[in-house]
Amino acid sequence: MAKKSYIESSLVNEDPVFEVPLRPQSLADFLGQKPIIDRLEVFVGAAKQRGESLGHCLFSGPPGLGKTTLANILAKAMNTNLVVTSGPAIERAGDLAGLLTGLKEGDVLFIDEIHSLSRVVEEYLYQAMEDFSLDIMIDSGPNARSVRVDIKPFTLAGATTRLGLLSEPLRTRFGFTCRLEYYDPETLNKIIQRTARLLNVKIDIESSMNIAKRSRGTPRVANHLLRWVRDFAQIKYNNQIDKNVVDQALNMLSIDEKGLDEMDLKLLQIMIDHYQGGPVGIHAIAASIGEEATTIEDVYEPYLIMNGLIKRTPRGREVTHLGYSHLGKKKE
Repeated sequence: MAKKSYIESSLVNEDPVFEVPLRPQSLADFLGQKPIIDRLEVFVGAAKQRGESLGHCLFSGPPGLGKTTLANILAKAMNTNLVVTSGPAIERAGDLAGLLTGLKEGDVLFIDEIHSLSRVVEEYLYQAMEDFSLDIMIDSGPNARSVRVDIKPFTLAGATTRLGLLSEPLRTRFGFTCRLEYYDPETLNKIIQRTARLLNVKIDIESSMNIAKRSRGTPRVANHLLRWVRDFAQIKYNNQIDKNVVDQALNMLSIDEKGLDEMDLKLLQIMIDHYQGGPVGIHAIAASIGEEATTIEDVYEPYLIMNGLIKRTPRGREVTHLGYSHLGKKKE
């Protein structure tokens, strides 16, 4: 029988650099958000000295700023396990009970998008956070009875991009609350340089600053763009990266010098061309660009407002003089 031959593709080989953990592993390694890091060092240090579980923590702010990373760091700092889930994944009280009863003493339970929890699940969570116990209903009808189950002391770390949707009773049960803010280009530049070292990418300060200025104030975006520039340079310029290569790579993604992408520019363009720059309601904008109103509010609008390109008014959104200027237009 003839021996079969196979062609092996290099694409099946995993890229080893993606196995390198890019997330900071300690509070000392976490760049930016200094007031929050200073408070967390006190919070963690005091709990460790007393030999107690860390208090419950709530992190809010736009996506990609480090909420999940901070939860990982807290678990490592306390030398405990991190259990990760999300609000939409906990549909019933039984789901929450299964998570909580499986925790060991001092473990960190991280619930992403915690504002999405149902009110029924929240009611069970109140008791668990305060008394470390659960009252579970057994059977139904005339045979129904409540059984109290004790759980090990744990730390709840909640993260939300929409703090206003969190109920007041739940919000006040967190001993430590903070809001993560967008990063300045200088801090993002340091993060990019750190990531470049981990990925073994050679990039000069000017080129990494060019990426930082287009990263929307967000470390996650900065790391994604660095990886894209690396791939672009590998294919087009034999792994040589300079400011010109960065410009070409990011222009291919339609990301301009302020970090605006195609959807950002489309949003500004439609507000100017269709609605004379506003004011215009969010739902009218969403219908015009074919996007959900909540996506515009959570993803695109905060960065445009932060850069002074649009503003909110009682009558709706309005493009500012800076927004007109960025598109090369004059406000009438």
